[in-house]
Amino acid sequence: MNMSGLLSALILLTIQGSLAQRVRVEPEVVSYPGQMVTLRCLFPNPGETQLTQVSWIFERNDAERTNIAVFHPKFGANYPTKSPVSGRVSFVTDPPSLDNPSIQIREVKMTDEGRYICEYATYPSGNEQGVTSLVMLAKPKNLATTVTVTAGKTPVIVARCESSNGRPAATISWSTPLNGNVTTPIETENPDNTVTVQSSYMLVPQPSDNGKDISCMVTHRTMTQPETFPMRLVVEYPPRVQIVGYDNNWYRGRTSAYLTCQADGNPVPTTITWKTLSGLMPETVQVQENRLAVQKVDDTINNTFICEVKNSLGYGRDQITVFVREFPQPVKGAATGGIFGGILCVIILVALIATIVMVRNCKRKNKDGPPTHKPPPPMKSYSYSDRPSIDTPVSDSQSMHHETEKEEPMTDLSAYHDDKDHHEPSRFSWEDKQSPYQDDRDEDRMMGEEDGYYITSSASRGSSFMSPAVIV
Repeated sequence: MNMSGLLSALILLTIQGSLAQRVRVEPEVVSYPGQMVTLRCLFPNPGETQLTQVSWIFERNDAERTNIAVFHPKFGANYPTKSPVSGRVSFVTDPPSLDNPSIQIREVKMTDEGRYICEYATYPSGNEQGVTSLVMLAKPKNLATTVTVTAGKTPVIVARCESSNGRPAATISWSTPLNGNVTTPIETENPDNTVTVQSSYMLVPQPSDNGKDISCMVTHRTMTQPETFPMRLVVEYPPRVQIVGYDNNWYRGRTSAYLTCQADGNPVPTTITWKTLSGLMPETVQVQENRLAVQKVDDTINNTFICEVKNSLGYGRDQITVFVREFPQPVKGAATGGIFGGILCVIILVALIATIVMVRNCKRKNKDGPPTHKPPPPMKSYSYSDRPSIDTPVSDSQSMHHETEKEEPMTDLSAYHDDKDHHEPSRFSWEDKQSPYQDDRDEDRMMGEEDGYYITSSASRGSSFMSPAVIV
């Protein structure tokens, strides 16, 4: 049963919707206060349906319905006097007709916003209607201001933004680097059907917040782009004071020493007072508004100087104790730093030049290859047993002992070959070596060539006779 009832209701709504579509109206009409608006209505191609009467009904949002215009082909047009648009509404054509029963409303007001129903009385289908929504637009008046506050520890409103007498309600947003909060917008319905929107920005104000930027932006349907209001916060606070100028190097006889009292406050400080902890200002000191000038430093300057600054919210103070030295402290000036920097630059430059020279020399050596001259030959060693003795005969027992060897020059060119030439074949082939002592003969021959003489005969290492004479 439930499914059957739901299906029947759906069919009925579909039929009613198809019937309602036969009355042609504009779904929405937008207007501004003081203008004239036209509400169109047509019933095209009625066919066998007989149109007997047409009525315009005004329905507010609160569901209150009122007839504002009625036309009957026999009795003519009628405009009820109790309607909210009485005296300002009329049919477009005179005389009106059922084919085009459109109406006009002059000097529309914000209270004219609502639903306007064009309803036909027909036979045999009954009443058929079309609904037009009249939307009234009102451009709001926007305003933003800051609130002068005093620095404290409690959140307060520091800026307000308002969009009044707009339709529909405007949208308000904030832009600021501050770490505050935006209050919930408050919308107020006005008697003329407009809306006023108010928004506030809250912050725990600090002296550092004074003068910071904050902007309010209002967006509304009647405006092509948001309206922006840039502002600067106004935070009042008592003076903040700091004494500067003392470098901890005031010595006896120093001239042109100064102390400056720097003060910051809102409102601007009005008075600045210099005092000393001892109560007496030294004779060599001159007070020049926020500046304390010491003509010549002496022992009377060994004192505590106090600066007091006042504005309408209160006062602030700072003090500094001066210690007079007998001799000035060495000052690390710009000259010392320049000398040190110059020395450092010279050291770096010399190191850089040395590095470049070394790199070039290494590249040149690698390019030139191995040295062309032959290195000195290694010493060939002979034992005392190998040498013949001239003065003392050599006994058999002495020949059996091995004594310390003494070196004499010998040449081995293969030991001085460059790494690049270690794969080259030796000047002597293996076929030339006929005996185990061939290497020694070769060495003796090469040594003779190196020193400019030739050996006519050679002896084995085991012989004990003297070498033959050589020709130099």
